[in-house]
Amino acid sequence: MMVEALLNRGVQKLVEVNGRVKPSDLVVIVTDFKMFQIAERVALAVIRAEAEPMICVMRPRDHDGQEPPPPIARAMAEADVIFTPVSKSITHTKAMRAALDLGARAVLMTAHDEAVLTSPALLETDFEAQATLCGRLAAVLRRAQSVHLTSAKGTDLRFSLKGRDHANSLTGIPNPGQLAPVPTIEVNVVPIEGTAEGLLVVDCSVPYLGIGLLREPIICTVEAGYITSIEGGEQARQLERNLRSYNDKNCFNIAELGIGLNPNARPTGVMLEDEGILGTIHIGIGTSHTLGGSILAPTHYDLLIWNPTIELDGVVIQRGKEILLSDCDVAEPHLA
Repeated sequence: MMVEALLNRGVQKLVEVNGRVKPSDLVVIVTDFKMFQIAERVALAVIRAEAEPMICVMRPRDHDGQEPPPPIARAMAEADVIFTPVSKSITHTKAMRAALDLGARAVLMTAHDEAVLTSPALLETDFEAQATLCGRLAAVLRRAQSVHLTSAKGTDLRFSLKGRDHANSLTGIPNPGQLAPVPTIEVNVVPIEGTAEGLLVVDCSVPYLGIGLLREPIICTVEAGYITSIEGGEQARQLERNLRSYNDKNCFNIAELGIGLNPNARPTGVMLEDEGILGTIHIGIGTSHTLGGSILAPTHYDLLIWNPTIELDGVVIQRGKEILLSDCDVAEPHLA
């Protein structure tokens, strides 16, 4: 009974706080057969919010980033709010980008299970309180020209943001045209294509392909914006085999710097909690189109790194869990 109550509380928070569902909203719930029971819970919470839910069921996608069927894409384009309890991510798809461009707000629920729905990262986090920090950090990234990332384990990566002037503030409470990979809270930015150079030492998780929490680091050499070599143990070989199987150089593109900002998130090996861990960054590889870049690829995977130091134009703005923003930085509004 206790677990059931927590599950209902988690789903209700997703619908009422994160999705801000109103009675006038058309809510599209995209799911697959593996996740249908979660989709039903979301639909019941939408009905309790006096809105109209529509569940769209597809077969599980073969891989993250595979497009949903055209009828589901059309339904997404008509939605006010989209929930995605799916076993494989449809976040970085043309269908999602089109729906956002038409004003949908999307609550992403990839691989959500009972553990996610009852986690402190969801139940105990004040998403509205973190929105101000997200806004300040996004504003700083929009003004930055260059980025230098380091970590104690050996990460040393540089890239340019010159001319980008766009950063995504994922507060967990999306406005129209925005997505929220709940319970992640993060700010992310797309490096200027072809500028990333250096070394990535990935030591937290790769929450895709069943890799999850890392037993040993994955070491990636980056040249001219692309990963050119991957070294490490069996998990590194698993990642490399998958990327090479697509026979598409863009799968190795350095697509994103994401900065986790959820103080209650913990490493689990599950994507939407891991990516929000305060004290980590993630480097997205593959497609950048959904985030504001120009690269299209059949995949987008995030590689998580513990205890980073981030320098923007030579100024340290993060060291481990400490976000170092001056008082002169002005918060931007994020909640309509």
